[in-house]
Amino acid sequence: MSAGLSLGAVVTAGALSRATHAGPLTPEGDEARRWAEQELSDPVYDVAEPTPFDRIARGVADFFERLFATELSGEWGPAVAVVAAIVVLILIGVAFAIWGIPRSSRRAQVPSSSLFGEAEIRSAAELRSAAESHARKAEWDAAIVLHFRALARGCSERGVVDTPPGATVHAFARAAARVFPPLADELERSATAFDDVRYLRRPGTAALYRQVAETDGAVAAAKPLVATEVPA
Repeated sequence: MSAGLSLGAVVTAGALSRATHAGPLTPEGDEARRWAEQELSDPVYDVAEPTPFDRIARGVADFFERLFATELSGEWGPAVAVVAAIVVLILIGVAFAIWGIPRSSRRAQVPSSSLFGEAEIRSAAELRSAAESHARKAEWDAAIVLHFRALARGCSERGVVDTPPGATVHAFARAAARVFPPLADELERSATAFDDVRYLRRPGTAALYRQVAETDGAVAAAKPLVATEVPA
């Protein structure tokens, strides 16, 4: 039964119901129009209206129906119809890939509030800037520590190496080496430089700072193999 027929039946039923309770079964012209307008104003009839999605789905269905119902000359007719349908499906898939990616797949990496045993909420760019500021003052210990933290935070922001609270610098270096194998030695040497000035109280130098900064730059420019997580 069509939507129009169903709607007409409901209107008629409503009008009959009103007539049963309100007067003669056959109303005058103006009275009948008024009954119909009152009945159609009921919100229940809103459900009979097709939604935009219904219209789109109907349009797509009509397209395929016309496509396969069209008489095409020659033996290539059915093949052309199939190819056209495949092209349409590919275009729909491309549209979903561009605009319909689930939000969960776009979730930004939220940096941990702790980094190598200390509270740290600054971004990689902010840590690099702070390290460079200390380096200009020849404060090599702080410059080395901050630039290595920038290296780790940068990997976390890229989503390639997650550094949970409690992770050590050498555990990070090993995890990062699995993602950037050509830089494994540089990562380990930079982790050792961090340990030397942070925990062993050995004096930092311009050479050690340059080593950590160059490693950070190389990692930032390198293409990762796989994402990994540092064991706590």
